[in-house]
Amino acid sequence: MSRVRMFVAGTALSLAAGIVQAQTATQSVGIQVQSINQITVAGAPSLVINTAVAGSQPTQATASGTYAITTNDTSRIITVEIDSDMPANTTLKVTMAAPSGGTSTGPVTLSTTPQNAVTGFGMVIGSNLAIGYTLDATVSAGIIAATTRTVTFTIIAGP
Repeated sequence: MSRVRMFVAGTALSLAAGIVQAQTATQSVGIQVQSINQITVAGAPSLVINTAVAGSQPTQATASGTYAITTNDTSRIITVEIDSDMPANTTLKVTMAAPSGGTSTGPVTLSTTPQNAVTGFGMVIGSNLAIGYTLDATVSAGIIAATTRTVTFTIIAGP
């Protein structure tokens, strides 16, 4: 091949390469993080009153469990309630440790009405947080066959 032909062929290739243009495309991607308020409980607390000091009311029973929590919301509260009333002359109380930034309200006597157990927290992850249960009964409660109460823990918006 002569030099002129090589030059012409090379020039043609260069011109063809210059004609090809890059293509671009765009896409809109929607993103969202919704409210997350998750709580789980662990353990199998069992409360049995089976003793008393002579001349005194029966000795209270205690048990424990734990809970974990994740919330990306602000100003949250944990409420507690049971599914049915306690037998006459008995009380079931729960005490919950607070996650970081929160406050435990101390022992809460459980009823079928939701009550605050932990207040003033938000945007937190906590695990292995303590739950304590206490069962009290007077002698007037008599003998109560084994039964259960379901405790419901709910994360709600706080003040």
